[in-house]
Amino acid sequence: MQPIPRKLTTDQKAVLIQVLLAFPGQQVGVTYYPLASDAQDYAQDFLTLFTVIGWKVNAGAPSESFGRQSSGLAFVVSEEGGLPPGAEALRDALRVFGVEVVTISDPDYSAAPGGFILSVGAPA
Repeated sequence: MQPIPRKLTTDQKAVLIQVLLAFPGQQVGVTYYPLASDAQDYAQDFLTLFTVIGWKVNAGAPSESFGRQSSGLAFVVSEEGGLPPGAEALRDALRVFGVEVVTISDPDYSAAPGGFILSVGAPA
């Protein structure tokens, strides 16, 4: 039996837009785990949403490294950077919908100040 593909519903998009508009110009990258059948489409949902609200987006590239480290969604931040306010708001809004996001501190990731990556892994 195939799992139901992950996607953002219209209601989820509307709520996320309202919440995230308070954080203009947020730097974000989006990656996805290429071996998860729905990861690219799910990542595209977030890319479209971030673009619509005016965030500075680095397009969704496949990345096996982060997808293996976590299932579901993960924020990747530099070790000293911590989670920026826009990412915290996104995490909290997704929790309302029962979607958890883990945080991965990666010493090799050099983000722009206040930036982060949203990594779409295999389904949880």
